[in-house]
Amino acid sequence: MIVDLADVSKRFGDTLAVDNLSLQVAPGLCFGLLGPNGAGKTTTLRMIYGVTQPTSGLVRVFGEDVARQPRAVRARLGVTLQQNVLIESLSPRENLTVFGRYHLLPERELAPRVEELLDLMELRAHADLPVVGLSGGFHRRLAVALSLINRPELLILDEPTTGLDPAVRLTLWSRVRELRTQGTTVLLTTHYMDEAQRLCDRVAIVSGGRVIADATPHDLIVKHLARETVEFDATSAEDQELFAGMADRPHHIRVGSRTMIYVDAAADLIDQLRARDWLDRREVIVRPTNLEDVYLSLTGTSLEGSS
Repeated sequence: MIVDLADVSKRFGDTLAVDNLSLQVAPGLCFGLLGPNGAGKTTTLRMIYGVTQPTSGLVRVFGEDVARQPRAVRARLGVTLQQNVLIESLSPRENLTVFGRYHLLPERELAPRVEELLDLMELRAHADLPVVGLSGGFHRRLAVALSLINRPELLILDEPTTGLDPAVRLTLWSRVRELRTQGTTVLLTTHYMDEAQRLCDRVAIVSGGRVIADATPHDLIVKHLARETVEFDATSAEDQELFAGMADRPHHIRVGSRTMIYVDAAADLIDQLRARDWLDRREVIVRPTNLEDVYLSLTGTSLEGSS
């Protein structure tokens, strides 16, 4: 395993941020760590790249105990933090060069690597402009490029696309897919369910510092919910009225004023709604069940929009 956490806990004073968490990440995967604010995701990542030590348990990366061999582990991984860490007075090319020297890359290797990353992250058009004048999207692309300067075997991305416009998000998704096909293992946290479902080979859902589910996105959906989702706006009283008249009450959840019902054959439910004149009263949406539905069903907490 590239990453292996065994019964790991982390306390900050009286606060238990990570609670007896066990997790394994196999090589070559894009692995997603999902959970709301306070779930313990960032603390877990910090223990994996050696900035924070666990209170108890063992964190191994590349087979090494991170607490004992932090430098050896960090030399083989790259990290993109939630906040960009850039030298704003320098250009993207200069930032990459400085960061490459931090990693002690030989000069004969450094210059070609910088050029390669400028192309990979589509930074060349602005390669020699001061970073301070570039957009947030370019800042994020450069932050990811910096984490790739040492050709890491494990790339850690902590909420890499939060706040970015759709075009930049798609660019970063494409780059992550390329890296995965080249053999780089990717471990990411995200609050965007479409991102996790499109990119991740496997995801772990974390709540209260514990892993509550761990599987492929498809398997999580199959295991926990039905194939289709019927959703609409309704009051609590209307919900009670609707389900009181059903002989076999389907699995459903309510988030705010939105009701979501999970069924294998949405057409049968639509026929029931039509017979009770519900289709005349409100807009009803039928769609495939997705990863966010699984998260809502397991925790009752919305991910997107959290921080």
